[in-house]
Amino acid sequence: METIYYDIFKKIFPAGASFAFAYGSSVFKQIGHTSSKNTMIDFVLAVEDPLEWHSRNLDKNPSHYSMLKYVGPKYISMVQNSFGAKVYYNTLIPTQNVISTEDLVSDLLDWDTLYIAGRLHKPVSIVYIDNKNEELKNALKINLYSALRTALLILPETFTEQQLYTTIAGLSYSGDFRMQIGEDQNKVQNIVLGQMEEFRQLYLPLLRDLKDFVIVDYTKATGQQDISASTKLFHLSMLPKMLQLEIAKEWIRNGRIQDLEDVVRAAALDPDTNDLIFKGVTNIVQKSSFSQSAKGILTAGIIKSIIYSVSKLKKMWRSWHEDV
Repeated sequence: METIYYDIFKKIFPAGASFAFAYGSSVFKQIGHTSSKNTMIDFVLAVEDPLEWHSRNLDKNPSHYSMLKYVGPKYISMVQNSFGAKVYYNTLIPTQNVISTEDLVSDLLDWDTLYIAGRLHKPVSIVYIDNKNEELKNALKINLYSALRTALLILPETFTEQQLYTTIAGLSYSGDFRMQIGEDQNKVQNIVLGQMEEFRQLYLPLLRDLKDFVIVDYTKATGQQDISASTKLFHLSMLPKMLQLEIAKEWIRNGRIQDLEDVVRAAALDPDTNDLIFKGVTNIVQKSSFSQSAKGILTAGIIKSIIYSVSKLKKMWRSWHEDV
């Protein structure tokens, strides 16, 4: 855990978090992004009791809330838990996301929304974790395995190390409407190129564990995987529940097999498995990103949302011109 971020975390926020991490360009290098002393640190906090935590944070940090602070913590926690990705999100303050520990574990295991689980596919700085919470620790590990398996099902038999990490990092951005209207178009590539070593450290233990199915040669930065039907079935059977259900929806839509287990077996034989996987991930992200962004207007306030959106549009505009 990074001491510098832990000190900031303890200073700013009240007690009650079971897990916290810092992420973004202020924490890890991104190509094309110049950091500064004034760059805001983004935190994600998982709390056991959102109502109690928001009560404490309202007393300590009323500026973290929009007009919702006037209706109290009960309504704030209701808004958090009932809409979007079950995340309380605010812009332009030194935190952006608060989620209940229970909802975080569910997203990590099942990819209900891929909102926080997707952030954790990429390198982050773990600021605090309740080491007694074995369920949370196991869910964090399973989420990484799910990201790796999903990427392998999308990738061809041979690939580069950079392609592997770019595919993993891009999962949580596929289907995100903000990538079309408000984000740097090179965001995923910039994240990976600036953090190749961090991605390697994050996924090296997992790749070693899956050495019977995939080999990455780090001296050549290339990889090769077994793409046989039996291996695809193995990966497919281990995918998060929501992604499996999205794959099944594609088959049902085409009037094919409807039983989930039969769908998984049939998908392993499908030459277009990668398309099925990508569509499934896109559908999950599409739904959660739009609803969560809409909720952001309520939780952050209209003025802050506009300021934040304008800054994102400027980044997108710069990235377009850099590509010309």
